[in-house]
Amino acid sequence: MKNWILLIIILAAGFGGYSAWNKWQKSKQTEAGPSRQTTAVAELRDINFAVNAAGEIGPAEQVSVRPEINGLIEQMPVDLGDKVTKDSLLFKLDDKELQQQKNSNLTDIERAKLELTKAERDYNRAKQLLAGKLIAQELFDDTKTTYDLARNSLERAQKDLAITAILTRPVSIGQAVSGSGGFNSGTEVLTIADLRSMIINAQVNQADVPRLKAGQTVEVSIEAVPGLRINGSVERLAPQATIKNNIKGFAARIVLHDVDARVRPGMTANVKIPVASAENVTAVPLSAVFTEKNPDSAIMERYVYVQSGEGFEKRDIKVGVSDFFYAEIQEGLKAGEVVSLELPKEEREKKGSQLTAKKPATDNAPSVKVGMAGSTNISEPAPASGPDTRPKRKSNDGRRSARIEPASTATR
Repeated sequence: MKNWILLIIILAAGFGGYSAWNKWQKSKQTEAGPSRQTTAVAELRDINFAVNAAGEIGPAEQVSVRPEINGLIEQMPVDLGDKVTKDSLLFKLDDKELQQQKNSNLTDIERAKLELTKAERDYNRAKQLLAGKLIAQELFDDTKTTYDLARNSLERAQKDLAITAILTRPVSIGQAVSGSGGFNSGTEVLTIADLRSMIINAQVNQADVPRLKAGQTVEVSIEAVPGLRINGSVERLAPQATIKNNIKGFAARIVLHDVDARVRPGMTANVKIPVASAENVTAVPLSAVFTEKNPDSAIMERYVYVQSGEGFEKRDIKVGVSDFFYAEIQEGLKAGEVVSLELPKEEREKKGSQLTAKKPATDNAPSVKVGMAGSTNISEPAPASGPDTRPKRKSNDGRRSARIEPASTATR
């Protein structure tokens, strides 16, 4: 019996010691406070909001070179990546057949000149005879038509000669190329681009397009050249949205200034377009700004919870420039004041009780009975005896809070 009593005493002492230790650990954790930050201090800082986009670099001017006539390439003095200037020979076609065709065209031109001279002489004589009423009007008209046709024949022969004299650019020596007037618009021999003038074709999210306009300065970073920063400007924005990578956006054309020699067409560029900025302004983290819609005025109101003694007070504010982390406070808050990053405890309890009061009582819900031939009868529940204890619905206390979204400017 004594052993049982001793065992019970030992177990009771162990349980009491464990309870005291567990209570001490919980009080220690409570004194240490939560690990997540729940408050922040309003401070003076610079805020810069920018729109980010990505695109591919390409030349502003690019030309596809195609010969105007058919022939064989005889010379190719340029190759891939070579720099050319004005009057540089790009390629030369074999001119043996061209020379033969040229001689034939020269003969045609001489014949056309002789025919034109004869037609002009007949035309002038016919005008004199018509003035003296020695020939009929029909004969004069035929003479004038013959003169016009002879003149057109000469012009066409001279144009054919000019076309056969054109020499342009290379593919590979001995390769036959077709002229631009033939099938499929001819053979593309070379592509020439001015690499001193480069552009970026970027895709801008549709939510950011209203903040952009032509002429805005941008900062460009090149993924293939770490550390390189290039300035540019927005040249134009497409009026029609397009879908790229399953994302709807608008094409933007950005012109680069002072292009570095390391930048080449096809490289990926990240574009940063500054939209709004504010220097040395009172700012708080975005999580400290709450937004709700006033049911009376239908206006979105923004506010913060400012620490006052041991609690927090709700204060309306006016928000200016904001980025993805901080928001400028133009009115309602001063630097140095402490704001809450979450709903205070009393506000959470208040909103929780409001939500509970708004839930309909299930036991008072009308019952639905299905009768014969699909008829439906709805019977209301019988009123309970005694005073009505159902909670009354409140009109203005059940507002829903939401977080502020980053934006360039915002007003109350």
